[in-house]
Amino acid sequence: MKKVSVYKIALLAIICFISTAASAQMSESDAKAWVKNGEWRNGLMLNMYAGLNKAEFAKQYQRNKVYWDKAFAFLRTTQLDTLSVGKHVIDGDNVFVTVSEGPTKDYDKTGWEAHRKYLDVHLMIRGKERIGVMNPTNARITNPYDETKDVGNFDPATKGDYYVADPNTMLIFFPLDSHRPSIHVDGYDTVKKLVVKIKVAE
Repeated sequence: MKKVSVYKIALLAIICFISTAASAQMSESDAKAWVKNGEWRNGLMLNMYAGLNKAEFAKQYQRNKVYWDKAFAFLRTTQLDTLSVGKHVIDGDNVFVTVSEGPTKDYDKTGWEAHRKYLDVHLMIRGKERIGVMNPTNARITNPYDETKDVGNFDPATKGDYYVADPNTMLIFFPLDSHRPSIHVDGYDTVKKLVVKIKVAE
């Protein structure tokens, strides 16, 4: 009887593992449907930018759901325009927010950056800016990855796709989404924005 119970427990564990692995490797079409379904929002009424890597978002969310839920709850329940410039802790080193305020920059004064330990959720509190995104796999490295600062930089001549960030739209960047923030949009010389840093799930 005990042997049967052990076998049942082992079988259940295997089934759970297979199920988890399958959900973590969601197909592109399933990930697109999952994002559109919006259960992850929990009432968060923000748009998602068109360039989102949906498969990576689904994987990261499902592996670190508690972190994402805390981040989105913060965005949903906080009066963002009252946030002071600086760091705001949500969950220790797992989830935190940095708020900045200042002028945007001309395109040639900006550059590509990417992170490995944390992924970024960018949201404008006031104003608009353009942000570029590209896969850095084949880009020339200009500053090697610095583990202490969690950042690496790439050739600013590298081409990418560009999006306008505004207070209604989230832009989420994963380790393979090098991004180029703070690019000037006409009519918005000074902006206030936040970046939610969420620890990357392996």
